[in-house]
Parts: sequence; structure tokens; C-alpha cells
Amino acid sequence: MNVELFVPCFVDQLYPETAKNTYKILQKAGCKVIYNPEQTCCGQPAYNAGFWDEAKTVGSKFLNDFSEQNYIVSPSASCTGMVKNSYNDLFFNTAIHNKCRNIQNHIHELSDFLINVLKKDYFGAELLGRAVFHDSCSGLRECKIKEEPRRLLNKVLGLELVEMKDNEVCCGFGGTFSVKFDAISTAMAEQKVQNALATGAEFIISTDASCLLQIQAYIDKNNLPIKTMHLADVLATGWGNV
Repeated sequence: MNVELFVPCFVDQLYPETAKNTYKILQKAGCKVIYNPEQTCCGQPAYNAGFWDEAKTVGSKFLNDFSEQNYIVSPSASCTGMVKNSYNDLFFNTAIHNKCRNIQNHIHELSDFLINVLKKDYFGAELLGRAVFHDSCSGLRECKIKEEPRRLLNKVLGLELVEMKDNEVCCGFGGTFSVKFDAISTAMAEQKVQNALATGAEFIISTDASCLLQIQAYIDKNNLPIKTMHLADVLATGWGNV
């Protein structure tokens, strides 16, 4: 199966290892992975800030950078949700409406693709410790992902997955929200981390690097005994031990 890899600009700039691990996982799943180095942003920052004309320009490039025939997979529920849902606002009843719809039907967040398309949940990963999973707003509400990442994590050798209080509550990032309302954003991050610590977890895992950046920043500032990991990085951990 040919699969096109969509690496969001956020991941490309701050978490390149997550992109590389997504590539490795898809290969291990038996996919031929295609990466277009000309790809850039999906347009979400401009869209969320209200600059829809600029978002449409960036989104048009995105639609040209990917094909209508292959599956498109991304390690970001946020950016996947942007394409699947918000592109309706930008490209409905335009000359590229049909192309947009085809791409929307073919794009998937990583855990959604592994579980619901490939029907695979085991990749030989090993990670010792206790973890909680943070349901990102985009993953839960835009991509409708809930059980998929948990099924994958439950197959990681040595990992004990537990549920924390209010795991569906926002971490406080919210794109520009964290800049405009920094005090509220920080309080939300504090609540998220404290709920995770209350379970005795050593890891907070999520499908979105933006959430993890927000949470890890609070952890680092307060020197707390817990760390964040992206789902793709967990699934690519410990392969040499299998």
C-alpha cells in the first residue's frame, strides 16, 4: 500500500524524531511511504487567527502537494482535523471542491490509520513504566479518536496504561489561546499534569505534539517527575529488544 506522509510544520521544526518514527512505523506495517519534501503547512494557524484568505492560499498548496489516490497519514490529530473539517469552510463550492473532498476522505491520523485501515495494533514496542493518555481536543472531537491510541498502547510491552481524572479536558494550548490567555493556559496545564501525577504515572502520552509542548513546558518549569511522549515515539521504542 502506498501511503503519503504528512509532517506538520510544528512536528518538522520541533519534533523531527516523531516524524521519522512515524515513517518507520508505517514501513513496519508494510506500507510504501512517500514523502514530498515540498510540503509545508496545512494553514491551521492562519485559519484559527481569522485570516481565512491566507489560510486558503496555504491550504491550496497543501492540496497540490498530496495526491487524491493514496492514503495520507499524519502524526497530528490537530492538523488532520484541520484538513478533514475546516477545509469545508475554505474550499466548499470552489473549483477544487472535488479534489478537496477526495483528499479529506483519504487523510488519517496515525492511530486511526493503523487501527481502522490497516487493522494492526502490535509493532513490537517496549517501554517500562506507567502512563496516562491525554485525549487532545482535536483527536477526540475532530478526528473522533478515543480507543485507537489506547489499543496500541495496551500492546506495548512493559507499559501500564491507566486513566487520569478529566483526561478529555483541554491542556490549555489551543494554538494562539496559550499566548493571548497565558494565565488560564498555564492553570489548565497545571491541572492536567497534577491529574497525571496523582495516578503515579511516569509518562503522559498523546497524539498531538502541540499538547505535549504545552504540558512538557509546565513540567520543565516546575521540575516535576514525569515526562511527555508522542504516541509514534512510544510505538517505535524498544524494537531492538524484541
